[in-house]
Amino acid sequence: HSPDGYSMQAALIAEVVLTAFFVLIIMGATDRRAPAGFAPIAIGLALTLIHLISIPVTNTSVNPARSTGVALFQGSWAISQLWLFWLAPLLGGAIGGLLYKFLLETPEKP
Repeated sequence: HSPDGYSMQAALIAEVVLTAFFVLIIMGATDRRAPAGFAPIAIGLALTLIHLISIPVTNTSVNPARSTGVALFQGSWAISQLWLFWLAPLLGGAIGGLLYKFLLETPEKP
């Protein structure tokens, strides 16, 4: 039920990749090296961009709890696709966190 007719594989890839980037942005914006006070701006703009990119693909879940509530009220096809909106954010979040840890994080000095 993609708004623009994308496949389930495209929806899964989009949700995983966008969630990974969102986690990378959150981690970078809240890092001790980032300028103080600018994290909400970076995170908010990133979330806006994620919505603009993924609304045509999946109607943008971003939040598994929100997806669950909507699916329970809709029933039938939404419940059968709910697994994607739980799996993709968990997988994307793990990928984003690992990428940040191993590629972008600097060790603290003792």
